[in-house]
Amino acid sequence: MAKLTREFLVKRMFKDTKNYPYGFSRSGDFSISESKALSEYGCLIAALVDGQIQPETSDDNNLLAAAFGKKEPEGAAEKAWVKYQKRINRPKLGSVYGNHRPAAVEDDDTVEDDLEVEIDD
Repeated sequence: MAKLTREFLVKRMFKDTKNYPYGFSRSGDFSISESKALSEYGCLIAALVDGQIQPETSDDNNLLAAAFGKKEPEGAAEKAWVKYQKRINRPKLGSVYGNHRPAAVEDDDTVEDDLEVEIDD
């Protein structure tokens, strides 16, 4: 496998077809500038975070620090990446219609003898 370079990763467009099958800009989660920044710098940031490449510049170090929460995100790419990570790692909510598992039914064979019903003719 060829060695990944920073230039190659910046030219490559970032996509997440699992979480955003129609793209970042059509999801409603990101603004136009955020979706642009994610598409442009997402591959670079993902490679830095995964350790596939080593940081070469101070910008790379800033991206890594923001991605790991060691500093407040400043640039558009840093803010978009942090927002992206929050969106894909948010807890999954349950169904609106409730739990689909049937409720546990207890086998209670005892009959209450205290209950008497009187019927008047």
